[in-house]
Amino acid sequence: MEYGFEKFNFKDLNALREKLNVMGLDLPVSKDVSVLAQPVGLGARTLKNALCVHPMEGCDSMDDGSPSEMVYRRYERFAQGGSALLWVEACAVCSEGRANPRQLSIHEGNKDKFKTLVSFIREKAAGKIYLVLQLTHSGRYSKPYAGAPAIIACENRYLDPFLPPEVHSITDEELGCLEDKFADAARFADYAGFDAVDIKCCHRYLSNELLSAYRRPGSYGGTFKNRTRFLFNIVEKVLKTTSIDVAVRLNAYDEIPYPYGFGVNRSQYRKPDLTEIKLIVRRLYELGVRLVNITSGNPYYNPHVNRPYDTGTYTPPDHPLENVYKLLDASRQVKRAVPDMTVIAAGLTWLRDLGANVAAGCIGEKWFDLAGFGRQAFAYPDFANDILAKGELMRSKCCITCSKCTTIMRDGGAAGCVIRDPKVYLPIYQVGRQDKQDIDGSRIAEHI
Repeated sequence: MEYGFEKFNFKDLNALREKLNVMGLDLPVSKDVSVLAQPVGLGARTLKNALCVHPMEGCDSMDDGSPSEMVYRRYERFAQGGSALLWVEACAVCSEGRANPRQLSIHEGNKDKFKTLVSFIREKAAGKIYLVLQLTHSGRYSKPYAGAPAIIACENRYLDPFLPPEVHSITDEELGCLEDKFADAARFADYAGFDAVDIKCCHRYLSNELLSAYRRPGSYGGTFKNRTRFLFNIVEKVLKTTSIDVAVRLNAYDEIPYPYGFGVNRSQYRKPDLTEIKLIVRRLYELGVRLVNITSGNPYYNPHVNRPYDTGTYTPPDHPLENVYKLLDASRQVKRAVPDMTVIAAGLTWLRDLGANVAAGCIGEKWFDLAGFGRQAFAYPDFANDILAKGELMRSKCCITCSKCTTIMRDGGAAGCVIRDPKVYLPIYQVGRQDKQDIDGSRIAEHI
């Protein structure tokens, strides 16, 4: 199916520059990518280069949340890929908060299995590597078993139509208890040997939803202080009870109309308003956080916002380059607001091999400190090695933003790259597509 927006068709840097100029997007581009090989400061630590693997869920853990053989296969490939920082995928802090029955989950009963995984990754890594474990509660997207109730922090007229029949509105008391579960999970991650934990606050999972709880009553809704209480309380508890570093992956903007979306202009919801995200990052720095990973949007509702694509279930309202620019510009604005914070940017994969040149241009002009790649890492796990050794990415190995890795996950399978890793993932994709229809795209398109 052909869509009403321009697909990626840039044969070289000059073609990309020309398109950026025509669109009026002042996005830095550099032919020389050597800045990506330079060390990057992270608090008292130093990372060996400026490249990062974003957290990408495989939906392939054991029943108890422990790493499976498929998990080991994925992280061996990532570890050998050459990136300085490996952000390990979403790991639930409690069973009811798992996004699917095969999501990783760390707890007292399997912390030694995660310790074994960490040792394995470090053994396989091409040199020193910094490991972050993303801790999460999936909120309205929790589905630990078929028929499980969605756990919502607040009502949302745009997202609620997609909820299952059973819904539970989480109470203030439950949120307070959940803060302690995050702290417990951080202790287990510290024991396992991770360098840091991420208190996940993005993509409309529970922590992110609370940022938009403008109409929620009680201690976790309404005012800025209340809406950020959950995030800040968890960060403080983790820092007080463990020796592990704390990072946060943050939505800069949701691109959902106010008052149902966070970080948006109140009259033009596709225009970010980064006032509050800057305040959040400044406060995180004051608390002791030294690493933030900036993203946006909701992969269940408006995936074009944070995962610009060539093929998907609906036609986006914007050219993918506009969404790439907004993502990278959000990182720039956060970095300018809190210069001492180490900032990771997202949104580079759609650019294929030219993503390295844009990353280098932006880092060279101090838009952010590290370039993160998500879908690209699924397709091209050794992308960092090629950047470092060859000074470029190989287009023939790049992600083509076809969205099949997401389709596998939505179909209930183990996620990976169908195109570049077909021996493993093409059969999974084909099984999942049997008797399936893409019905959600038209429903989403009605709203965006």
